[in-house]
Amino acid sequence: MITVALARTLRDAGLRWHPETGDRFVIDKPEVDEDVYTVSEMTVERHDSPTGTILGFNGTTEWALDSVTASESLWLPREDQLRELLGPSFIGLTRVSVNGRIVYTVTATIAGADRSFASEVPAIAYGQALQAYIAAALE
Repeated sequence: MITVALARTLRDAGLRWHPETGDRFVIDKPEVDEDVYTVSEMTVERHDSPTGTILGFNGTTEWALDSVTASESLWLPREDQLRELLGPSFIGLTRVSVNGRIVYTVTATIAGADRSFASEVPAIAYGQALQAYIAAALE
């Protein structure tokens, strides 16, 4: 899973979230951004309205929460979602052992050049590649 900090960076770079079943998120407020929630018909349900998307907490999932707006939430995209967002710029993912540690490297074509992003967590490498891709697209 990507970090909250990387998720914020992606959001601030322009990545937009349209909540779907299975998506993970945190409430984007200090001291409550440690609990990860999953959009699901059973516990956290998406409700679309003309004023925006509301994430409703059903039953006793969270006694202190009725709902939060999508704008108060921070999407934590999964590895597969990040790979899909890279689209045709994605070249590949490699896994190597470096000094006894496993390192994953995502390679993507960004602004006409092949670039690599490495992390011990594949989703973070994908997130870093997507961040660079978005930044290059906006330049």
